[in-house]
Amino acid sequence: MKKSIKLSLKCPFCGKSLMDEEHLLNEAKSIKVNIETSAGKGQLWLCSIYGCYDHEANISIKENEIVNMSCPHCQTSLLRDIKCKKCDAPMTGMNIIAGGKVNICSRKGCDNHYVLFEDINDVMTLFEDKFRYLE
Repeated sequence: MKKSIKLSLKCPFCGKSLMDEEHLLNEAKSIKVNIETSAGKGQLWLCSIYGCYDHEANISIKENEIVNMSCPHCQTSLLRDIKCKKCDAPMTGMNIIAGGKVNICSRKGCDNHYVLFEDINDVMTLFEDKFRYLE
């Protein structure tokens, strides 16, 4: 049986959790962010399972549109100065609660994303929590 990694994320600015226990996607807590699109302002829920691109929004997002995501707590934009290597859109950055960072492309339809760990202990903590066999 394939195991999945569920990422728990927090705002890199205020440090508050972005996890929404009430809005589940694929039977897992979702990642909730505020968004601004050409249709206006709203909320976006991202699947917290690594590699899953499922999401739900309460406003329309056009294909290929760049979405400005912000923290629902401190309202700070999560867009980074880093450009997507696939489509050149800005990357959106969030921190992993167990340590490390996640960057996802801000363009709807682009699947580019990556995880960064600055400390190997952060990786060990994440995998130990999931797989329960590392010492």
